[in-house]
Parts: sequence; structure tokens; C-alpha cells
Amino acid sequence: MEIKRPLLLISNDDGYQAKGINCLVEMLKDITDIIVCAPDDARSGYSCAFSAGIPLRLNLRHKEEGVEVWSCNGTPVDCVKMALANICERQPDMVIGGINHGDNASVNTHYSGTMGVVIEGCLKYIPSVAFSLCDQRPDADFSPLKHYVREVVQRVLAESLPKGVCLNVNFPLVESYAGVKVCRMAFGTWYNECSKYHHPRGYDYWWMVGHYRNDEPDAEDTDNWALRHGYIAITPTQIDVTAYRAIEQIKNWQL
Repeated sequence: MEIKRPLLLISNDDGYQAKGINCLVEMLKDITDIIVCAPDDARSGYSCAFSAGIPLRLNLRHKEEGVEVWSCNGTPVDCVKMALANICERQPDMVIGGINHGDNASVNTHYSGTMGVVIEGCLKYIPSVAFSLCDQRPDADFSPLKHYVREVVQRVLAESLPKGVCLNVNFPLVESYAGVKVCRMAFGTWYNECSKYHHPRGYDYWWMVGHYRNDEPDAEDTDNWALRHGYIAITPTQIDVTAYRAIEQIKNWQL
């Protein structure tokens, strides 16, 4: 009987042509079968959004032994949904988001299309992991990540993850890693996000840019601290967003 290799479904929010996702495929294609279904262009900041008002299209971009690369005109979550419904002949053993060009630590978790990919996988009860490098350059060097990416993927394939839990893995941009820390997400804030400009044709417009502020810089158990000190940050992230500590307080409200 033929033993099937593990099947990975990979997507991102930088687009199927991005260096990060293509490097990820190269890192893993010798040990797994891979289906890539990623946006046809950059979709950063789309979080868990999906398309309810536009028709979606799939295009097969590349195929070789053990690897298929598809693009979709939708969001990162659309890509996962479309692949599971229309491309994958069996349920993937893992869903992977990335490798993202840029930091997805702290509150970026809530905005990230890369995290939208793995949250969607987790909602489908598939073990899911996001990988991000703190380097937004299109030609970023992903080679130092290879050992750690392979180790995390093989560990998750062997041991799975708890129901409703996915992993958010962020790599700092350093010459050598100080180690690996399993940590919580930091509390932080984006400010000055909407920059106003005046167009020569007479109207105002805004760019969404902004600056991030770590609101607990001295806390040593956070992803921001780990990245700032050269550690790879692994943050287990759960789908259940219930604030359990607040339940008793709210139950006592007299309404």
C-alpha cells in the first residue's frame, strides 16, 4: 500500500509570487506534498475577511511533482476556503500561513491576513501555523529560518495541536538567534495611523501607515520582548476569545 506524504495547504497575504511563500515551499517540499493557494496580489491587513460580494476565480500557476501553486483573486481566507472546497482531494494535515514579509506579533495578530489563514484552518479543525519574519523587504533573506520552520512543522505533524489552538511564529531580523521563547502576545497600540495629504487636483486623501507602541516594554514574557532581544517568538493563539475572567462580573449586572 502506498504511504501518502503529509499534505500542507499554504497561503499568505503577500501574494503567490512573494519570495516568502516560495521559500517556504522550497523548505518543505522534500518532506511533504504541498498545495499553495494564495492571493493574486498583496492582501496585507485583511485579517479574517472573506468575499461575499464578488465572484472568485482560481488560476493554476505552477505544477510539479508534489507541488501545486494556485492563485485566487480573493482574500487570504478566501484562498483557504476555495482550496479546501475545490482543490484539495483530501483534507490537509496542516495549514500554514507565510512566510510573511514583516512582523505579525502583538496586536498585529488581529490585523494580519497571514494569521487569517491559520485562524481559518484552525476553525476547520486543521493544525495551523503562521510564520513571519521581521523584514518587509521583498528580497528578504529567509534561509536562516529553514531549520526552525522544518522543526516546527514536523513537530506539529507528529503531535498535532490542541483543538482551537494555532501557532503564531515570528522571527527577529538578527545575525544569529538567541534562542526560542514560547510567549504571550504583548499589549500594544498603533497611533498616528491616518496621514492626510492634499492632491494637486484639489482633494484630500489619506494613507494608512502609523507607528506601533509597545505598551508593556518591560514585560519579559511577551512576543515583543522576545523579538527585541533576538529570540524566535512562538505564541499559541486560541480561537475562543471568551473573556472567562469577566463572566462572573457580567453575570452580576442588574439589567
